[in-house]
Amino acid sequence: MISALHIRNVGIIDDITIDLNDGLNILTGETGAGKTLIIDSLQIISGGRFSKEMIRKGEEFSFVEVSIYLPEHEQSIDGNIIISREIYLNGRNTCKINGRLVSVTELRSFMKDILDIHGQNENQTLLDVSSHIKYIDEFASKDISKVKTEYGLLYEKYNEIKQEINKNFGDDKEKQRELDLLKYQKNEIEEAKLKENEEEELEDIRNKMLNSEKIVSNLSEAEEQINNIAIDAISLAVRALEKIENIDTKYENSLNTLKGIYYDIQELSRDIEGYSEETYFDEDERNRVEERLDLIYTLKRKYGNSIKEILKYNLEINERIEKIENSEEYVNKLKQDLKEIKLKMSKIAKDMNKIREKYANILSEKVNKELKDLEMKNAKFFIHIEYDENGKFTQNGLDKIEFMISTNIGEDEKPLAKIASGGEMSRIMLGIKNVLADVDRVSTMVFDEIDTGISGMAANATSEKLKSISKKHQVLCVTHLANIAAKGDYNYYISKEASENRTKTSIKRLSEEETIKEIARIASGNIDEISLEHAKNLRKTA
Repeated sequence: MISALHIRNVGIIDDITIDLNDGLNILTGETGAGKTLIIDSLQIISGGRFSKEMIRKGEEFSFVEVSIYLPEHEQSIDGNIIISREIYLNGRNTCKINGRLVSVTELRSFMKDILDIHGQNENQTLLDVSSHIKYIDEFASKDISKVKTEYGLLYEKYNEIKQEINKNFGDDKEKQRELDLLKYQKNEIEEAKLKENEEEELEDIRNKMLNSEKIVSNLSEAEEQINNIAIDAISLAVRALEKIENIDTKYENSLNTLKGIYYDIQELSRDIEGYSEETYFDEDERNRVEERLDLIYTLKRKYGNSIKEILKYNLEINERIEKIENSEEYVNKLKQDLKEIKLKMSKIAKDMNKIREKYANILSEKVNKELKDLEMKNAKFFIHIEYDENGKFTQNGLDKIEFMISTNIGEDEKPLAKIASGGEMSRIMLGIKNVLADVDRVSTMVFDEIDTGISGMAANATSEKLKSISKKHQVLCVTHLANIAAKGDYNYYISKEASENRTKTSIKRLSEEETIKEIARIASGNIDEISLEHAKNLRKTA
């Protein structure tokens, strides 16, 4: 759920933070106070489009941030996920999830399973025919999930084989051109006779070459100091101790130790002399190393970032050459594989169709019951499923699904998208959402003035459905109806005030007494004894 929403510089909103809760969160307030801007801000943080006209006048940017509490989510930190989006007048757009920069596309993808926004004219998912099959599959998830996963793996393989056939089924001239290029690349790589660790060894040698003068100079100085000072000094010390070694055994022990040091230093001197000889590189050797490194760099630029990648690419070239040279046989095998996979996919697609038919009938019955509760007694909701066994395979099989409805007796069923009444659309959406509440993965649902165009019994039924949905999901609802406001678990009042020639929005969570006064104001436009009594009754009933 969304635990906090922070908005800066969006329209007349200066800087507000809203602490939200689980259950039904009701947003009410005076016209033009900024209720819609709060919904707009949620659209922004969901990766929606943004117009620079929404940036508060005189400011350079707009900023929206939400704290989401989802303890079981893989990206949560101590159960929390922080998401932010900052948009500037110059068009710069910064999106972050837990401080990590993401694209708007990534943000939109991340938020689609967290936040679902519905408005009077914004039931996008319900109006999008391609999403209808998802509603059915969510409802049928218990029976269809395993089958759909099996189909998905085959569908992925099906597309891979089709691409491979297209790749190998070109004309002879095209294949010959590709073959010539591949053989050229193969020869270039294999003639180089690369070894996996060769580059590191050559870099090490070149480094020694570049520093050879410095190495030789310092080795010579070290050898000179050892021979002219250290060895002579230790030799004198040995002779001195030899004169007294018979007096006490401790002198003899020190002498033996010193002689050992003398021999070690002599060995070290010979080693350093050998290092100097090893450090000498003639011009031919220098040229050989540089030419070899240049060749490796050229091949890396063409075929991979390392020798290991180049050698791997060469293996791929050999496989591709073999496929082209035996393309007819290879393509025939691919076609046979594709035929077998299509048979398996057709069988599973038919199984999915049967499951969807079963659950579509159940869902239709449940939605029609919901519509009756929502005072749409003459409406008939129907789910049209077309199984096209000769059609093109999609990620969902061979089914085409569309929601249909007849809102009045005697009228034909029409696509849901062609219904004119926003009030009817809102109630249909509420009915579907209420039926799917148990399987819908979205944690937070937002309803923006979906009560427009309804009143009386329909309004009361709408409030009941919102309350029902809020038992399974966090719900945010902007409303003008007292019936709905009375159902709120938490009520917020949005107002605006003018100061220093600027208007800004403020928001306040209402106490129980303040909530009753607000319900009274919405119900009658005035707060008096009659309206307060009515508000108390609505609240008591809720």
